[in-house]
Amino acid sequence: MIIVLKENTSEKELEHILEKINELGFRSDVSRGEKRTVVGVIGDEEKLREEPLKALPGVEKVISVLKPYKLASREFQREDSVFDLGYGVKVGGGNLMMIAGPCAIEGYDILHEIAVAVKKAGANVLRGGAFKPRTSPYSFQGMGEEGLKILRDIGHSLGMPVVTEVMDPRQVDLVNRYTDLFQIGARNMQNFNLLNEVGQTSKPVLLKRGMSATVTDLLMSAEYVLSNGNKRVILCERGVRSFDSSTRNLLDLAAIPNSKGLSHLPIIVDPSHATGRPDLIPSMSLAGIAAGADGVHIEVHSHPELAKSDGPQALLPHQYEELCGKMRSMAELLGKTIQVSGKA
Repeated sequence: MIIVLKENTSEKELEHILEKINELGFRSDVSRGEKRTVVGVIGDEEKLREEPLKALPGVEKVISVLKPYKLASREFQREDSVFDLGYGVKVGGGNLMMIAGPCAIEGYDILHEIAVAVKKAGANVLRGGAFKPRTSPYSFQGMGEEGLKILRDIGHSLGMPVVTEVMDPRQVDLVNRYTDLFQIGARNMQNFNLLNEVGQTSKPVLLKRGMSATVTDLLMSAEYVLSNGNKRVILCERGVRSFDSSTRNLLDLAAIPNSKGLSHLPIIVDPSHATGRPDLIPSMSLAGIAAGADGVHIEVHSHPELAKSDGPQALLPHQYEELCGKMRSMAELLGKTIQVSGKA
């Protein structure tokens, strides 16, 4: 349920409304827009009658929201969310987040080489995994804290926000010390303990869609983060399971305008994990932007044949540079902006 306040509602009246909601056994969330302030009432709407709330001083109207994802819904916030990621980079509202880098952090020199190349090409966020969720327990599992330190140092030296995956609630404090954004991978999209934990931080959360998850499932996972107080969630379409074995997954482009119609949260596209094929990444990147994506997440490696994780699906730096030129043209055509990252 959403309570829309009158323009001249006082702070005292707002406090009284929040106290009443609390007395009824519900939680509240206040969103202050340019023209209106709205209060989200979190709980089972079937147990809450509208009439007493409508009578409170300062209330203009009460809107029932039957969707289970209340804070993520367009009813709660009509305008698109825009998040500042640091180093002059924003996502949402026409600002494109261009994430690039290797699947895994493998050492300082190789990551620095890739980072310099992707920034020159047009990337404004650097990615790299320090903890890797691998299908086989015998595969490379990541460099851990040593890798996080490398990622942080290179990101800061180049003036780029960095994003890395967190896999377990016990890792949140550690990763929080080094990253600018948390990534919740597809396998952890419904790890609710982890979602609750990152929801209690102030860092933006890049939430990837699970391999068999619906758009509603994705938004409900976002709701876990939002309901814990962290309002900066970025959705990611990275492909879902399919019967077709010619690609790694099926990139669901319809999920982009679908989620943007249902939610105010930004959504980006990850054609690297969706297709698993470098030859398909350029066309799917452009298609994602055309569908309304707020960013593109691409794996890049200067020596993919030596990569310890997902080398076959990575673009070479010169291929990424060529693609960035096309994505920049597509962005300009659609009135979107690719910001250049800089010093903090």
